[in-house]
Amino acid sequence: MWIQILLVIGVVVVGLFLARPGGSDSHLALRRLFMAGFVIVAIVSIIFPQWLSWLANLIGVGRGADLLLYALVLAFLVFVATTYRRNVAVNRRITRLAREVALARAAAEDAGIERPQA
Repeated sequence: MWIQILLVIGVVVVGLFLARPGGSDSHLALRRLFMAGFVIVAIVSIIFPQWLSWLANLIGVGRGADLLLYALVLAFLVFVATTYRRNVAVNRRITRLAREVALARAAAEDAGIERPQA
């Protein structure tokens, strides 16, 4: 019983931490909805572990723990894919910014404007 209480508290704390706004997130509402759904499913699975086994048997997976493992693997792959796409976009922005800075410095040097030393 104590482990269930601790796990529910942990899931709620992590859910609240991940749902807080961070920067310019254009998908904040969707992320919050998925996080709320995750928190609800996690709490129900902790309090009623037989529910997860019932759901696993319903869709053809042997045990609830196996279903949870498959879901975590899928969530990890989604995380890796979205992180990769985000990193590619950030790298493109950094490259574009570096090119603009280099062109601005070259134009300033051609115009004979001294730039301050960093």
